[in-house]
Amino acid sequence: MNTPSNLSFLFWEEKILMENINIHNVVASCHAGTQIPLNRLAMELERTEYEPEQFPGLVLRLDDPKSAALIFNTGKIVLTGTKSPAQAELGVEKLVKLIRTLGIDITEVKDMKIQNIVASANMNAKLNLNKIAFELEGTEYEPAQFPGLVYRLDGPKTVFLLFSSGKVICTGGKSEEDVHVSVAKLREKLKAISAL
Repeated sequence: MNTPSNLSFLFWEEKILMENINIHNVVASCHAGTQIPLNRLAMELERTEYEPEQFPGLVLRLDDPKSAALIFNTGKIVLTGTKSPAQAELGVEKLVKLIRTLGIDITEVKDMKIQNIVASANMNAKLNLNKIAFELEGTEYEPAQFPGLVYRLDGPKTVFLLFSSGKVICTGGKSEEDVHVSVAKLREKLKAISAL
């Protein structure tokens, strides 16, 4: 039974955990609703890379928020490198404004989606990866090939890399809430097998 002091401790423990979560990369995609002439972008905008004989997309780098956009002539845009979904939206807005300065008519951005969030967290304890691999379903662990353990969570559909130091990397989240819920579920699963 949770007494008020136990509830207070659980809240404090969860708050510490959430403060240890850092988002490192957000990948977002959208569609400009029109074709984009990549040759013009490459000639008229700075900080672009475009080699169509090697890859059909153009890379354009932004400083604020620090990110890189992959732009296709179909109008598809993939933005990567931001630290939050809000920064990703801001990056797309700035990118669209920049393209419009060339007289390219982008009336609205469609299908804006967060495709992936990469975050790290610290479990604040050493992790026995052999025990976790043996007792937790959905793990892959080949220490001779890679020092981390891979764990797949079903809901939200995320993938973790766990290291013996207690550091974990979470990928596959579509929102900050996905990341927080996934880390909390991982923590509970590790506690359930006495690995934490």
